Amino acid sequence: MDRPPFGRAVKRGVTAWGHALLGAMLGVVPVVTGLLFASPGWPTALRIAGFTLACAVVIVAMACPRGARRRSVRLTNRLLGTDLPVPLEPASGEVSPSPWVNRLRTAAWLVPHMALGGLVTGLTGLLLFSAMMFVAVWLGGGGVVDNFGLTLRVRSGMPGLWAVAAAVGCLMAMVAVCAGAAAALRLLAPVFLDHRPAERLAAVEEQMRRLAQRNRLAQELHDSIGHTLTASTIQAAVAGELMERDPDAARRALRSIEETSRVAMDDLDQVLGVLREERSPRTPQLTLSDLDPLVERVRRAGAEVSVTTRGALERIPATASREAYRIVQEGLTNALRYGTKAGIALHVRAQDDWLTLELINPVAVEGIGFRSRKLRGEGHGLAGIEERVRLLRGEVSAGRTGSHGGDGAGQGATCWRLAARIPLRSAP
Repeated sequence: MDRPPFGRAVKRGVTAWGHALLGAMLGVVPVVTGLLFASPGWPTALRIAGFTLACAVVIVAMACPRGARRRSVRLTNRLLGTDLPVPLEPASGEVSPSPWVNRLRTAAWLVPHMALGGLVTGLTGLLLFSAMMFVAVWLGGGGVVDNFGLTLRVRSGMPGLWAVAAAVGCLMAMVAVCAGAAAALRLLAPVFLDHRPAERLAAVEEQMRRLAQRNRLAQELHDSIGHTLTASTIQAAVAGELMERDPDAARRALRSIEETSRVAMDDLDQVLGVLREERSPRTPQLTLSDLDPLVERVRRAGAEVSVTTRGALERIPATASREAYRIVQEGLTNALRYGTKAGIALHVRAQDDWLTLELINPVAVEGIGFRSRKLRGEGHGLAGIEERVRLLRGEVSAGRTGSHGGDGAGQGATCWRLAARIPLRSAP
């Protein structure tokens, strides 16, 4: 539930005073150091110069720790209500550009924070004490109040009621001092704590990198979980049909569901590990070296798959091999969903600095399982394949073809062909 306007104003005042008090406390360190450094026996001008130099050195030293700027931004956002971006942390192995520039900017921010903090803390303490004195003397039957260099006589009863008004005025002055200091610091905070142009560019690039990573992880989940659900659904249907007629085959189908689900859980664990920014995934990413288990799981789902490979698949760059595995996985998943599961042909060739993937499978005729919408290329699966190939600077095509070519399907059968070519030299 939202606070009423008066409650929000009180909260802002309290937090602003807390920010000022923190600045005053921080300012004790350089002030004390400056007083100890400036010897009383020095001439006045030299003492002032020594005091200033000592304070400056201590303030810069306070701004040097790596987390000083980050903590300053967070405290300013929380206590003053600003909306400053949190400083970017350089990636592992990278060096932050011009780190001393930000340290000096942080030190420059600490100067008004400490100065205004000390001023606000002193004035509010004095004003609060004055308000209490006016009320105490009036309630005590009157007397003399020495305040701000003035000697005032407070009478008892109604003639001295002005003392209560003076106390209220002191409290209002406290609020005005806190509000004024907070407003001044809000204006100064972006000057010293906001991102520089280079940091803004780095922040935009980091956001784009995170979005690209999230998109890639979403595609990973789509391919892995989609393949698992498709294969498991088909195997569960097979197990249900064979439960009484062929219990051994039904048990094999159930074991296949278990194995397929375990692989999907490993993929899910890996993706969640990346999202949670763990140090490293607990399972290695799948590549073309894991192609045989993938094909075997598809065969256990009742599909007839023939595989031909050419070239040294183990020498394919890691990134290209991982993406190629996902492309094949998605292609086989679509073959299970929308094809006849008979005569699926997979060709994988790595030669002449190109990795070529070709998957051909017969499809049912229109009205008997043939999904024309999917065959036109709509949906997340084929879009994800196109994105993977495009990022690797490759080529991809997908569509109907009139003949399978004689690899297990009847001549002239309507088939679906997915082909991708990925350059190996440009793969990272």
